[in-house]
Amino acid sequence: MLACRRCKTLFTSHLPDAEGSEDYDSYYNEANLTVPEFINQRLDEIVSGFSAYRNNGRLLDVGFGAGTLLEAARRAKWETYGVEVAESAVEHVRSLGFEVFCGTLQGAGYPANHFDVVTASEVLEHVPDPQRVLQEIVRVLRPGGLLWMTTPHARGVSSYLLGLKWSIVSPPEHLQLFSALGVKKMLDENGFRCMRLATEGVNPYELIQSLRGGPAGAEVGKPHDRVATGYYLNEVLLASRWRRLFKSAMNNMLNLSRLGDSLKIWAEK
Repeated sequence: MLACRRCKTLFTSHLPDAEGSEDYDSYYNEANLTVPEFINQRLDEIVSGFSAYRNNGRLLDVGFGAGTLLEAARRAKWETYGVEVAESAVEHVRSLGFEVFCGTLQGAGYPANHFDVVTASEVLEHVPDPQRVLQEIVRVLRPGGLLWMTTPHARGVSSYLLGLKWSIVSPPEHLQLFSALGVKKMLDENGFRCMRLATEGVNPYELIQSLRGGPAGAEVGKPHDRVATGYYLNEVLLASRWRRLFKSAMNNMLNLSRLGDSLKIWAEK
């Protein structure tokens, strides 16, 4: 792993060959193709924030995974489209009644200026050429349309404290981890205007385990399941009004300090 001297984005020194690349066909299974109910509620809130950009009513989700954001968009009466490289995820989402494309965004061949909103949650860190993905997104997004995306933050508190032991630093699954400066620069170079960028969230389980002297993010002898612990933490923090206020206050602090572990980006074409 290398770090850009200017923006501190982390990236792999070389890309894996086909044999060493991540196998996303086996990435999804019955366990991770379903999510807790509170996730659906949160996604409904996120999708409601897209309403100001509704013009032709078309929304594209790049790397849709379990399809939960597509379901939220359908509940909000969007005309939904999706692309995903994992065949198991595509089969699952098609069984839910969605017409989606199995393959890369470039391979889907959508018309230019076709979508009001394009979403890409936890995608850019996985792809070998994020610039090419953004170039295709700007092509298919209408002028004034919205790109909403999330990706891990290379300069968050977990990165500072754990370094290369942070579970998010995991090539070939994650090939690069962007800093706020790095992702802003990349968006600008590819025709986007960054309207809002927030750094939010931290999973304390890894940090606590590391401070106790154990393997970062894991009980002794057990791998750290960042998704499961993240779900559990969020469910606990959303269980009451006071806990939600506490979560909001913590996220505000992480954003002001630019130390949140996740980048959340709203950008217009």
